[in-house]
Amino acid sequence: MSKFKLAMIQMAVGISKPDNLAKAVKFIQEASSSGASIITLPECFNSPYGTKYFPEYAESIPGGPSTEALSKAAKENSVYIVGGSIPEKDGDRLYNTCAVFNPKGELITKHRKVHLFDINVPGKIRFQESEVLSPGESLTMFSTPYCTIGVGICYDIRFAEMAQIYSNKGCSLLLYPGAFNMTTGPAHWEAIQRARALDNQVFVATASPARDENADYVAWGHSSVVDPWGTVISTTEEKEGVIYANIDLSRLEEVRKMIPVTKQKRYDLYQPATLALKKIRQDDLYDSH
Repeated sequence: MSKFKLAMIQMAVGISKPDNLAKAVKFIQEASSSGASIITLPECFNSPYGTKYFPEYAESIPGGPSTEALSKAAKENSVYIVGGSIPEKDGDRLYNTCAVFNPKGELITKHRKVHLFDINVPGKIRFQESEVLSPGESLTMFSTPYCTIGVGICYDIRFAEMAQIYSNKGCSLLLYPGAFNMTTGPAHWEAIQRARALDNQVFVATASPARDENADYVAWGHSSVVDPWGTVISTTEEKEGVIYANIDLSRLEEVRKMIPVTKQKRYDLYQPATLALKKIRQDDLYDSH
């Protein structure tokens, strides 16, 4: 099963959580009807993106209405759903968390954003996720009949070591729900995706919220899929919609044969990222079978 169809949902996110969930389910149904086997939602798909919103919209995972909706949608459509992210409440802590469901509707893993988005670009944007969120403490990968997939959330994509670990652990596809903004998006969004794909000779895909010029935080959009050669094979602009990519994993092997960097690494001179890995969360941590 070296070929499958991937869908990345770029949806507008409003104030109403029930409306956001209904829209997400509708897009999942649309993507499934178009033949997608793996469907990814954007970062903060149930909530406006902003530190003032996170406490109000936070839920437990599992058990909250957002994960219940995704579980039901995954089962009804017989697809894998990578649930973008939602604010997660666990005790007295909040996380930015992606929940992943298999075609049976079972929660198979979750990824808590490891690198919090704390930046300050003078005159442009200042954002401090750490004002309300706690960082995740593990990396996350899950297996499907097609390939093994690594998950990151938005700012995680900037950390090349994380992608290298996923690649060294056998991931062929890296999924990053994200919400780059109008400052970082034009400058870095595509460049970083292509860099992670080229560095590791893997497929890289991103799902962004659609752009809302009236929102407190304006997302760049431009959800994309990049192949191991660094070619953008699917993308969109700022509006709502679903982008699709037909993933052929034989392309990965073809690229690695032509430019065999994975075999040419000089680990006698530098340490592989995997040696420093402390924790990795895999789908077998959940009773998904």
